[in-house]
Amino acid sequence: MYKIFVGDKPIVLTTLVEAETDFKNYSLKKANMAKVIRKLRKKSIREVRLIHKNPKKLLKKFLKKLPNVVAGGGKVYNTNGDILFIYRNDKWDLPKGKAEKKETIEQTALREVEEETGVNGLEIIKALDTTYHVFKRNGTYRIKVTYWFEMQTAYAGELLAQANEGITKVAWLGKNESQEALNNSYPNIRLLV
Repeated sequence: MYKIFVGDKPIVLTTLVEAETDFKNYSLKKANMAKVIRKLRKKSIREVRLIHKNPKKLLKKFLKKLPNVVAGGGKVYNTNGDILFIYRNDKWDLPKGKAEKKETIEQTALREVEEETGVNGLEIIKALDTTYHVFKRNGTYRIKVTYWFEMQTAYAGELLAQANEGITKVAWLGKNESQEALNNSYPNIRLLV
């Protein structure tokens, strides 16, 4: 099972067919994505489920339905165990961004964290879950596929918000502050943190 978010509501990729209550079932093979997204925007619908019989092909078939944007990002810890957050579009988020040509996804993640926050001396510890969300740009729905990495740094310098990316604040947040920030964040970020 995979969850692809459209705003705060998920499109669930599954092999399981259940009687509809506050969700709608569609065949993944036949689903019209614009129609699926419109249905998901209705208040009475909690989620949309796209169903396919082969669990190994769920994600691959879904990703063919929309143009893909590949991104990399980081859940960064400092030496105190605080997590690096950015504040953009009135929500707390983790630093991430679009991959550039001839760049590995690890290079993308490291570059984007540094560009968006001013933090350097980053070291990747391990790969985290990949997240998916649908957005609309220039009238076209797209899916952002974000590869996340847990990182660490001893950086103790100034945090620099990348204003031209709409970032208004960068902060190291401790455990309690992180939990509070997640109340005003995205579902994908809540899953990661």
